[in-house]
Amino acid sequence: MEQRRTRPPNDGARRGSRKPAHLPPQAGRRPGGERRPGARRPERRERPARPVPPGPLLPGPRLTGLGSGLFCAVVMFLLGCLDALLFGGALTVYGVLFLPVCVLTALWVRAGDVLTAPVVVPIAFAVGLLPVADGSGGLLGRLMGLFTGLATQAGWLYGGTLVAGVIVLVRRVRWVRGRRRPTV
Repeated sequence: MEQRRTRPPNDGARRGSRKPAHLPPQAGRRPGGERRPGARRPERRERPARPVPPGPLLPGPRLTGLGSGLFCAVVMFLLGCLDALLFGGALTVYGVLFLPVCVLTALWVRAGDVLTAPVVVPIAFAVGLLPVADGSGGLLGRLMGLFTGLATQAGWLYGGTLVAGVIVLVRRVRWVRGRRRPTV
């Protein structure tokens, strides 16, 4: 059995509503689309220019969220390897080298993905700790060294994440305020 439609089709117009004022008047056109003589042309409004956000504190590349994560992880892994070769895996040296990487990651991530920086920084710390971790006895020994390094170096990890978080919050507030500024 065929069911009848209970609602009328929606043609976009509601009952009792008038056409919005921002639509151009159609009375000045002929059926072919050309203008009638003497018909007024609708005024063309120019869009206000978007405000230019203030420049970054440190000029450099604009990384996406994934790009900043890859940058931070690769740099920390390379710094971990360098620390293992030059300083014998000194965790304090590794922690000190972690702080500038946090700052660069927070400054170089683009404005739309800025909130990813405090997330990728601790992950990169753990990735870079792999070559530095004191582990012997295969995979389980290496994992125990990694967990021990994460536990003993939590101050550097939290400090770097805090630095990245503060920079990110300042950048985000500036970006939101720049977008909310009224254009004249």
